[in-house]
Amino acid sequence: MEHTVRDLSLAPGGERKIEWAQARMPVLRALREQHVQMEPLKGVKVGVCLHLEAKTAVLCSTMQELGAEVSVTSSNPLTTQDDVAAALASRVSHVFSWRGETQEEYALNLGRVLDQAPDVLVDDGADLSVMATQRNVSQRVIGATEETTTGLKRFRSMKREGVLRFPVIAVNDARSKRLFDNRFGSGQSVVDGLMRATNVIIAGKRCVVVGYGWVGMGVAERLRGMGARVIVTEVDPFRALEAHFDGYEVMKMDEAAPIGDIFITCTGVKDVVGRRHFSVMKDGAMLANAGHFDVEVNVRELEEMSVSQEQARPNVTKFTLKDGRDLFVLAEGRLVNIAAADGHPIEIMDMSFSLQLLSVLYLVRNRGNLQDDVLPVPPEVDRRVAELKLEAEGIGVDSLTPAQKEYLESWRA
Repeated sequence: MEHTVRDLSLAPGGERKIEWAQARMPVLRALREQHVQMEPLKGVKVGVCLHLEAKTAVLCSTMQELGAEVSVTSSNPLTTQDDVAAALASRVSHVFSWRGETQEEYALNLGRVLDQAPDVLVDDGADLSVMATQRNVSQRVIGATEETTTGLKRFRSMKREGVLRFPVIAVNDARSKRLFDNRFGSGQSVVDGLMRATNVIIAGKRCVVVGYGWVGMGVAERLRGMGARVIVTEVDPFRALEAHFDGYEVMKMDEAAPIGDIFITCTGVKDVVGRRHFSVMKDGAMLANAGHFDVEVNVRELEEMSVSQEQARPNVTKFTLKDGRDLFVLAEGRLVNIAAADGHPIEIMDMSFSLQLLSVLYLVRNRGNLQDDVLPVPPEVDRRVAELKLEAEGIGVDSLTPAQKEYLESWRA
């Protein structure tokens, strides 16, 4: 096993975290038990670029047990848990990651994964796949899987520009992913990160949710459940109307900026909160980001406006402006739910990572027979994950009768 991690003495703590997660991931466990004797990934090199915490370690360990040679790095400089990385180093072939990487170190570790000549890439945000393309080593890649909305935007842009050289399975778009991971997973974990970082009460505060896609919906719902007065800002008229009908106050960001206590960005777009908003925010306003990249809150502009900066708490930076107001940025503007907490709940990631595993197996089985395009998760794979999850929860569902199926397929009433 090869590793570049901070401190292997942390491994016992990380191992306990992995075991805790593994015991609560019955779908992934069932898939492992189904496939482990056949070793369907034997001889396959898998390069993984995901947030490196306990659930990710369970997925990586499972792929290694199915025969793969797994190389792992993190998809964000602040989302590696060093104790988990240390424990994972004894479970898979290569681990290259530590919390607090510089941008240069982050790129170096991505390159180290590519140096292992992976056949399949498991990506979160597409950084690993983009580097493979830029380094002109993508020709040996069988295919990739992508976990996020942000990553799929990048892959679709690569396809439009004619530079995508392998098939990509859009794991993020699967029903058993986006309906649960993006909404329920983000909803709980983002609020968890906010509370861990600040220890403030949510009830009674004006919380501005910037963007009302699946992530924004989940965040807004959880904040309201905790007593927040939720404001939503949007650029999409349909999403804005949906938020309005869901009972939220909807307004432009310029209107929300002077009255919000907490701002959470959920857009995947850069500079949605910037200089003109900072200039009118309340003293003590807090800013957090739930999007993949640290571009939604323009921290650079806030730095330019401030006369001093200091760490107020772990994962909280205080920016003091020239007029004496203090604004607080959580987790350096990076993903607050995993930079300041443990990421999505285990049971949610059980579904998402089961989709990842089945999509990797699908790519390997169909090597050379898939188009170089962004492809959906096969419906039977998507449905299988949902069925296994229901089974694990002890829930049964009805089936259509032959007569009902015929009725649904007929044009006759």
